[in-house]
Amino acid sequence: MREDPILLLAAGLSSRMGGADKQAEPVEGIPLLTRLAHAACDVSSRVFVALPSPDHPRAALLGDLPVTPLALPGSAEGMGGTLRDGVAALPDCARFMVLLTDLPLIGAAEMEAVFAAADAAPDHLIWRGATPDGRPGHPILFDATLRPGFARLGGDEGGESLVRPLHARTFLLPFADDRARLDLDTPEDWAAFRAR
Repeated sequence: MREDPILLLAAGLSSRMGGADKQAEPVEGIPLLTRLAHAACDVSSRVFVALPSPDHPRAALLGDLPVTPLALPGSAEGMGGTLRDGVAALPDCARFMVLLTDLPLIGAAEMEAVFAAADAAPDHLIWRGATPDGRPGHPILFDATLRPGFARLGGDEGGESLVRPLHARTFLLPFADDRARLDLDTPEDWAAFRAR
């Protein structure tokens, strides 16, 4: 069991789901957020979950899992605000993982593989999953020296402004399929996924 923190980003509004919550959509009979939180707990003893509010229905999807829910004021801004406040809330550490929670094929094996890649290639600053053809995706593991950069994020920009200049210091770990980038944002996405 690792002690490196894992931050699950589940504070989005699911605005493209037509009123449904993608975090509650079942994958192999388990709500997506529950599945990912469980997988993260299999890898790390310090799992944090960014939520829209303390009483949001997604909190119930975490059940009695040993995670720390984070209701972040910055999540109202968008992904940049969530990342800024979420990373600021993490404990002192040498590195930390960030994972979107709309990726149905990411599990403990993929998270552990990215950690193992960092163990094997410690001269990088970012380690992340990728597609077979090298397109970067999730999970993403950051060296803690990058934390100050997160403090400058805001709005809905996400973390690309921080990641892009560090291309040469980023280790890409290709998975066997598109799981590093397969995110499901709409009912049509979910229908296509279930038809695979």
